[in-house]
Amino acid sequence: MKEQSSVKPARFVRRAREESWRRCSDRAFSRRCWAAVLGAGLAAASVAARAQDPAALAQCRDIANDHERLACYDLVSGRAPAAPSTGAPAATAPELQRAEGEKAAVPAAAARKEPSILDAAWGFDAESSRFPISLYHPNYFLLFRYSDRVNNQPFSPVFSAAGTPDQDLDSTEAKFQLSVKARLWTTDDWRWGMWLAYTQQNQWQVYNDEISRPFRETNYMPEVFASYRPEGNFAGFDWKLLNFGFNHQSNGRADPLSRSWNRIFAEVGVERSNLALTLRGWYRVPESADKDDNPDITDYYGYTELNALYRWRGNSFSLMGRGNFSTGKGAVQLAWFSRPILGPLRGYLQIFSGYGESMIDYNWNQTTVGIGVAVNDGP
Repeated sequence: MKEQSSVKPARFVRRAREESWRRCSDRAFSRRCWAAVLGAGLAAASVAARAQDPAALAQCRDIANDHERLACYDLVSGRAPAAPSTGAPAATAPELQRAEGEKAAVPAAAARKEPSILDAAWGFDAESSRFPISLYHPNYFLLFRYSDRVNNQPFSPVFSAAGTPDQDLDSTEAKFQLSVKARLWTTDDWRWGMWLAYTQQNQWQVYNDEISRPFRETNYMPEVFASYRPEGNFAGFDWKLLNFGFNHQSNGRADPLSRSWNRIFAEVGVERSNLALTLRGWYRVPESADKDDNPDITDYYGYTELNALYRWRGNSFSLMGRGNFSTGKGAVQLAWFSRPILGPLRGYLQIFSGYGESMIDYNWNQTTVGIGVAVNDGP
């Protein structure tokens, strides 16, 4: 037998016992550690006596976890404790790089969060271009548009005695709309802006070869207005848009088929989740009697227009309603935009009923159904 260590046994035993209990209390070590420590006879007076205990060594050897096994051997041999360990293997360099990448991806993903419907449409998002040229009202092409009541003799009260001849129009034609807007100026925070917009709508008798397939009606509407991004909340909706400005709408034709009016308007927009609502009100700029082609136009168009847009699973549904409550005249339009079917093109279905689908028909009541493709859904 080798000579035992000459260290003071009582003090060593007390110190070894305290150290072993502390280390085995660490959650990283299993109950096998406790068994090894107790079975090793740490109450012995020397390190050598513990190291020569076969039972203690055997129990340490049977521990599967590398870190627990090493800690057990350290305790049995009396080696000074290592720095606290979590009990988990050290991460490799690729794992550390991947973890750092995942941490960085969280704020990046949050930064890439899609802006709201109105923020995206009006460039209020800080990531948008400062001076964008973008789509405005829906841009579409209806390959087929059917009317249940064709307006073969458009009239205006001013020229009711002109006696314009009947037109031989087809009930089915094509219809399309082009609409763009451009921001000319904005503040540093993107909340104020000045815009210029243009919308053109055409009805085309493309299937009517008897009258040489003419454009039956073309409406032009330039606009200039200011926009503001407010912040407010009411009835569960977020207030995100305030526009006010001027627009002119006409069909560019000579009397007695000329139609035109000028308006000063204001528009508010609110949204909640996938639903956006805009309400536009206007005041018609008065014209002299000898220049007013359609003095009763507000009897049919009224003074306000409500638009709703709802997006669901890649589809969009829109509703437009306007009218004059005092005359009981107005119009409603429903539309469905499908998911993209070819690049940005979507299937498009439009149903209109009432007065004023176009300027020439401002005082003509009809119901139309059209089907075609669209590029955007507004708002």
